[in-house]
Amino acid sequence: MSESSSVRIAFLGLGHMGLPMAKNLVAAGHEVHGFDLVPAAIEAAQAAGIPVAASGADAVADADVDVVITMFPAGRHVIDAYRTELLAAARPGTLFIESSTIAVDEARAAHALALAAGHRNVDAPVSGGVVGAENGTLAFMVGGSDEDFAAALPVLEIMGTRIVHCGGSGLGQAAKVCNNMVLAVSQIAVAEAFVLGERLGLEHQALFDVVSQASGQCWSITTNCPVPGPVPTSPANRDYRPGFAGALMAKDLGLALQAIEQTSTDARMGRLAQQLYAAFAAGDGATRDFSGIITDIRDGSV
Repeated sequence: MSESSSVRIAFLGLGHMGLPMAKNLVAAGHEVHGFDLVPAAIEAAQAAGIPVAASGADAVADADVDVVITMFPAGRHVIDAYRTELLAAARPGTLFIESSTIAVDEARAAHALALAAGHRNVDAPVSGGVVGAENGTLAFMVGGSDEDFAAALPVLEIMGTRIVHCGGSGLGQAAKVCNNMVLAVSQIAVAEAFVLGERLGLEHQALFDVVSQASGQCWSITTNCPVPGPVPTSPANRDYRPGFAGALMAKDLGLALQAIEQTSTDARMGRLAQQLYAAFAAGDGATRDFSGIITDIRDGSV
């Protein structure tokens, strides 16, 4: 598979992230066949000119594809799809790129299933949200062999600008779970700082001007600032429309908690972040951007 040649790709999971990723692959000249269970996602893909098959197996088999990309809600969906239809439908040696965010052991189980069926596999979860998917600026954290990473790289470079080979099978997911734990903790810290600043009489812009240029600087303030004004493109300026929804952050922190417990890691901030985002997502935070947790911190509901 060369960087310049057209690749036949089955893209399964055409939601808020998957569809723009698939559209970027089409724009780069690749042949993409899609599938999704949600009627609205199917309609959106068809409107974008992406053929949608009747099933995942059909998307894989009908196009005799070179690459299968999956972007599913949870690990059980990945394992079930691999076991029941996708691996059997694919031609031998197909490269499976698993871009869902799932548990490390689930990624390794999917990898083992793919290899046993005569295919190749990498786990390649993403960071960058819907905006990154639309702009082709995602970060990919990749786990798999050197050879499979090299095969996946030309495809991933169309959808992202930062692709890191993190090591063997499952280590892309390991990097993702660690990254999102850092993100959650920092977003909570920034939100708490703004609420504290408000109660001390600080203007939002003044606090932003200090922290964004001082030792507290982080992505959670310079890009995802949780108050309206200082960063016009942040979700706070559009009533916390995601972005990256609170339900997804709660899910990712559940995976982090699972990893923390499996490895007996003393990660008290990670555990607390998981508790706070679980509470946030239990209410209307499920469909709001995860930076909207500042509103629950203000009223003490998390």
